[in-house]
Amino acid sequence: MSERTIISFDYAIKYVLRDKANFGILSGFLSELMERKVTVFDLLESESNKDDDEAKVNRVDLKAKIDDGEIAIFEIQCYRQADFFGKVLYGVSRAVTEQISGGGEYNIKKVYSISIAYYDLGAKSDYIVLAKMAGFKGLHTEELIQFAQPAKPAGAAADIHPEYYLILPKMFDENIQNKFDEWIYTLKTSKVKSEFTASGIQEAGVKLDMLKMEPAERKAYERFREVKANEESILNTYKRDGIAEGEHKRALIMAKTMKKNNVPIEEIIDSSGLTAAEIREL
Repeated sequence: MSERTIISFDYAIKYVLRDKANFGILSGFLSELMERKVTVFDLLESESNKDDDEAKVNRVDLKAKIDDGEIAIFEIQCYRQADFFGKVLYGVSRAVTEQISGGGEYNIKKVYSISIAYYDLGAKSDYIVLAKMAGFKGLHTEELIQFAQPAKPAGAAADIHPEYYLILPKMFDENIQNKFDEWIYTLKTSKVKSEFTASGIQEAGVKLDMLKMEPAERKAYERFREVKANEESILNTYKRDGIAEGEHKRALIMAKTMKKNNVPIEEIIDSSGLTAAEIREL
């Protein structure tokens, strides 16, 4: 039995997995999560997929086919704590609205939001949670009207309301019960065991292997980890000392400190939830 040490998934989402050559990794990850065959075939032309580093965040929007039929949008993100659920809702809203062109029909593809959080969000026992809406429920009769639109074949209906998966790797006790648990183990430890058989996971072990990184890539990754460690230290300081009284005030203080420490603006945006304009004014 052996293990490969790979780069962290949040770094991979931001800089590596946007390459079509690596879609097999994302397809495997999503297939094991959904317990259905998911084939990623394209990136969406959205804010999250810009080439400009300043505009890029720890989020990627993908178009995929499920079970060789249904076309869906998967939004995968590794946000940090500041305004977490607001960012989740904003990201899903963008993934929905960006499907509509001016004057076009509202032919909405279902959006699946997969959020990976490495900190406490109030969970007590589980490391994977799901939120979804079945439809509209009558207040008097409990009649249910499905949140769906017409689909092929005639008479069928396609559910279009977003579903939200929240993955909490730090809640995982490393007791592997199924193939997706292998992915959770990897998300938590950044290690891929040689005996793992989950779809896409051995490909991740090969393509995300730290030992195979070029010197410049390794340097950039180490800088990313250093910035992340500094951000976590700042957040922990706020929690311990009670420096900020409100979320926005805390975000402003955190951003100001990060800017003083020459943290790249895209990292400050991602961590604080502030806009580039707000950060430049600090």
